[in-house]
Amino acid sequence: MEFKIENSVVYGLERAVKASGNPMRTEIEGGALHEKDIKRAVLLGTTKGGEGHDNFLKGILVHVDITAPFYWWKEAQRYHWFDFISSQSTMHMLLKFKIDERCVPETDKRVFPILEELVNDYNAISEEDKDAKVKAWRKIVATLPSGFCLAATMTTNYQQLKTMYFQRRNHKLKEWHTFCDWCLTLPHFKEFVIKEGK
Repeated sequence: MEFKIENSVVYGLERAVKASGNPMRTEIEGGALHEKDIKRAVLLGTTKGGEGHDNFLKGILVHVDITAPFYWWKEAQRYHWFDFISSQSTMHMLLKFKIDERCVPETDKRVFPILEELVNDYNAISEEDKDAKVKAWRKIVATLPSGFCLAATMTTNYQQLKTMYFQRRNHKLKEWHTFCDWCLTLPHFKEFVIKEGK
C-alpha cells in the first residue's frame, strides 16, 4: 500500500480573504473578491509564520482523506489543527484487513508470517475465554509494523498547512514530500503562502 491523499475539499476561501481586510475597516465587508483583496491576502499570507499577519489563513478550511503508515501518523499528530474527523479502526477492523496488503512496500516481510500465526492463534481461542482473547488481541496489535496503513478523514486550515509545508518539505520521509506537493495543488495555496523565489 502507498501513502495517498484524496477527496480534498476547501471551504471559506473567499470569506477568509475578504476578512483579511477587517483590521483596516469600520464595517465588515462582504461581497465578491476584488483584486485588492487578493493582493492583500498575498502580502499577509506570505509573512513569516507566528507574526499573526497570516491569521486569515485559519479561515480557509480543508477536509481531506489520507491513507498513511503509522510512522507518518505519529509525526502528523503533533500538529494541533490537523484533526481527525473519523478514521479506520484497528479495534473494529484489524482482523478484516489483509495485513500484508495494508503495509508500505518497505515493511520487512518476515513480520507477516508471525502476524498470520498470531491471528490464527486468536481465532482458535473460544469466544467464552475473554481473558485469553484480550491477551491474544493485544499481542497482534503490539506486533503490527509501523508500516501498517490506516486511512482517516482530516480537517485542517491553510495556516496549519503553511506550518506543515515549511517544516516538512525537506523531510527524509517521501510521504512528507507527497504531502507538501499536495498542498501546492490547493486553490491559491502557493499564491497566499509561498513568497516568490522561496
